[in-house]
Amino acid sequence: MSFTEEEIGYLKSQPLARLATVGSDDQPDVSPVGFEFDGTYLYVGGLDVTRTRKYRNVAAGKTKVALVVDDLASVNPWTPRYLRIYGNAELVERQGQFGAGAYLRIEPTVSWSFNLAGDPFGHDREITVGRTVHRTPSRERVT
Repeated sequence: MSFTEEEIGYLKSQPLARLATVGSDDQPDVSPVGFEFDGTYLYVGGLDVTRTRKYRNVAAGKTKVALVVDDLASVNPWTPRYLRIYGNAELVERQGQFGAGAYLRIEPTVSWSFNLAGDPFGHDREITVGRTVHRTPSRERVT
């Protein structure tokens, strides 16, 4: 499976996410990032991204990452929404939102979405979280 149309619309509407990586000392690290989505992969870059901890963590072989895209559609009434994505990252060179250079390319493996329609949050309604197991190109290859 892939992202739903609603999830794709949400990803394309948001400019900021939080990316969690793990260091060689097994210390988790999270940082706010700009990202792009091409329909299959998510890309995280930046100005001089090769000098960042997230880049060094992936370069050192710690390729499992988590990316959270979230916002508040409203604070009154309280209306949170999010898309949480687990995946594997690799380092690539590409032309992206930060220009030509190094980027982390994230291949989603599992994702969870909540309230992307932006319905007011309350304890009087059932909370449902959507879960998707992603099939991506690397897992569809036959060797």
